[in-house]
Amino acid sequence: MATLATMFQFKKAGSIAMTAGRRDVIRAQDNPFLLRALPNDDIYFHAKKIDNSRVMRQADPGARGECWSAVGAAAVLLILGASIIAPNAGSVLAGYRLEALKQERQTLINEKRDLEVREARLLSPGRLNELAQARSLSSPGSDQVIHLDAQTSVASFARNHVPAVTQGSR
Repeated sequence: MATLATMFQFKKAGSIAMTAGRRDVIRAQDNPFLLRALPNDDIYFHAKKIDNSRVMRQADPGARGECWSAVGAAAVLLILGASIIAPNAGSVLAGYRLEALKQERQTLINEKRDLEVREARLLSPGRLNELAQARSLSSPGSDQVIHLDAQTSVASFARNHVPAVTQGSR
C-alpha cells in the first residue's frame, strides 16, 4: 500500500499538479525538510470553570430497593458461609475439649495413684503400731472382741445397738 508521501509531487510553490486524475496542491515552502501540520492542530478547546456546588442530585427511586437487596444477599451469603464453617469449627473445638479432658483424666489418675500410695503408707501395720504405742493403746481383750457368725446378720446386730429415739427429741 502506498503512503501519503508518494501521492504528492512537489513542484514549484503555488502551482497545482494533476497526477493520475487527482488535483494536488503543492506546498508553498521552499524547505523540503519542513514537517506538515498535525491533524486537528488548529482546533482550540476552551476550558470553562463550572460551579456545581448548588446542584443537587436527583433521588433514584430504585436505589433504596437495590441497597436492601444487596444487604439481603450479603446476609444470605453470611448465613451460608457460617453454616459451612460452623461444623468444622465445632469439630475443632470438640477436639480441643476432648484433649483437655484427656489431660484432666490423666491428671486425676496420677492424683489417685499418689493418694493410694499415701493411704497404703498411712495404713501400713508398722505405722499403725507406732501410732498405737505413741498414744499408749493396747490390743483389745478377748471379752471386747465380737465375732459375727453366719447365722447372725449385720443388720440385726446394728438394730440391737441403735439408741432408741424418744418422742420429745424429734
